[in-house]
Amino acid sequence: MRHHRLVRRLVPLEIPAWLLPFAVLALVLPVIVAFALVGPHLGLAVGALTVAAVLVLAARARYDEPIEVARTPDRRYRLLVVAAEPLDDPALIERIAGIAAEGRGVAGDQGEPELRVLAPARMSRLDRWASDLRGAQRTGQRMLAISLGTLAAAGFDASGRLGDPDPVLAIEDELHSFPAREVVVVDGPGLGPAEIEEVRRRLDRPVRELRRDPPAPASRHAPGSTGPTEST
Repeated sequence: MRHHRLVRRLVPLEIPAWLLPFAVLALVLPVIVAFALVGPHLGLAVGALTVAAVLVLAARARYDEPIEVARTPDRRYRLLVVAAEPLDDPALIERIAGIAAEGRGVAGDQGEPELRVLAPARMSRLDRWASDLRGAQRTGQRMLAISLGTLAAAGFDASGRLGDPDPVLAIEDELHSFPAREVVVVDGPGLGPAEIEEVRRRLDRPVRELRRDPPAPASRHAPGSTGPTEST
């Protein structure tokens, strides 16, 4: 895990050509007004703040480049499962098994599929500011232990990794070394629609989303539960 990547980088905005003069005016006008109404001291201060804001945004920006995936050494089907909470629901495991079986058939692989469970480190804002990763590591290791135990009981060859707090960066880093043919994202904290859409846009292979069903009320027992739902 890369400990220095604690703040998510921004994707730069695409500004139409006709909007550029207005953007420049919006940056320059406060400086001109400050010079005219108050004097050079305030004008210089406003100008310095404007330049600092532009430099900070530029430093934090990133290009929306494709995610590179490691070259596969064989025809074995590999599946990357990204989850922030333990994979301990039998219906969820069954759905993952179905995806693996389907992918293995399409790939023509006759061996057992290989699963990699990726747990992005879950950190509070206070932990991010303090660069304290110990709590996130303990939570992630516990999640991986439960998930890998459940997958092993279901007969899967699975391994686990604790990734970057930013789920998009965690997926990107993992695919640099793990040549997955597909990515399955299980919904949970930090894994929202925006993050999933970014991975889909930047990755050249299927990205599926599995959503956990909310727990049924204790006073009601619904015999026809459908289990986790999936979107692609």
